Amino acid sequence: MRRLNRKKTLNLMKELDAFPKVPESYVETSASGGTVSLIAFTTIAFLTIMEFMVYQDTWMKYEYEVDKDFTSKLRINIDITVAMRCQYVGADVLDLAETMVASADGLIYEPVPFELTPQQKELQRMLQIIQSRLQEEHSLQDVIFKSAFKSASTALPPREDNSLQSPDACRIHGHLYVNKVAGNFHITVGKAIPHPRGHAHLAALVSHESYNFSHRIDHLSFGELIPGIINPLDGTEKIASDHNQMFQYFITVVPTKLHTYKISAETHQFSVTERERIINHAAGSHGVSGIFMKYDISSLMVTVTEEHMPFWQFLVRLCGIIGGIFSTTGILHGFGRFVAEIIFCRFRLGSYRSTSVPLPDGHTSNHLPLITDNSTH
Repeated sequence: MRRLNRKKTLNLMKELDAFPKVPESYVETSASGGTVSLIAFTTIAFLTIMEFMVYQDTWMKYEYEVDKDFTSKLRINIDITVAMRCQYVGADVLDLAETMVASADGLIYEPVPFELTPQQKELQRMLQIIQSRLQEEHSLQDVIFKSAFKSASTALPPREDNSLQSPDACRIHGHLYVNKVAGNFHITVGKAIPHPRGHAHLAALVSHESYNFSHRIDHLSFGELIPGIINPLDGTEKIASDHNQMFQYFITVVPTKLHTYKISAETHQFSVTERERIINHAAGSHGVSGIFMKYDISSLMVTVTEEHMPFWQFLVRLCGIIGGIFSTTGILHGFGRFVAEIIFCRFRLGSYRSTSVPLPDGHTSNHLPLITDNSTH
């Protein structure tokens, strides 16, 4: 009884066999089949290598949602050098929501020479080249996101020369915490003083001839400070052509959550437009000389996530490549063989076409004449 059940089970499994065996006597090899097989194997190997490279690569996924965080503070990271002495300039933030001056105690005023060392010039030139490439090819931003914390810092290296050049500029660097509302960070003549009706600077004691708002922005970012991230204004240098000149930067800040395989941080991206003009009240160009960075916070938040192809998807694509190449080459080989057989068959029929032989009674015969012994003599 058990043997009978085993036989039934074995017969059932044989009936379910989707790969019937072909006798070896039916298998025929040919030179054309071997050539097509070699091409198929080479194509499969090449596509497999390319698919493995795609599997190793990652890409950035962007998701957008409304930013519901209105209570937290916004950090502003600043490193700007102005071509004026530190006692002549002052930097602060005007919060437009509360119409009050935010404290700028987190900033450090450091007297430095405005001229850069050769090493610092080389880094600044490299940053400017990267900025120009980023404006042309926006996809490079994904590369910068993935290389965060792995690449070197974008800050200028410290001065290593022992020159006796006297400090003629002021480096303002540090960070500030402000409300997440629109505001205006500015550097102008004179130190900021508290005023019950608004905003004022002690500029009366500084002569107009000493005004020089040529500046270099070594770093400006919003949110958590992430080494390796290049921001739109890093490496910017502006030279003033007049004493009474205003430089304006209009900035739109977008909250960003960055999740990669290396880091997970909350930072901010921003876009900027620039404008500069000379203050001339007689010509109708009003304002105050200085550097003004007016920023606004976007209501949308971007989540940037680094993604990788799943392993199962890689296997499915690999099986599709192997099966597809075998099926396609088999079809093409069969079609080519069919066409070749038709052409050669017609050629053979033409070579053995019958000739007409006259008969004694005046008729013709289309059959080939028989070769006999008498015909050979």
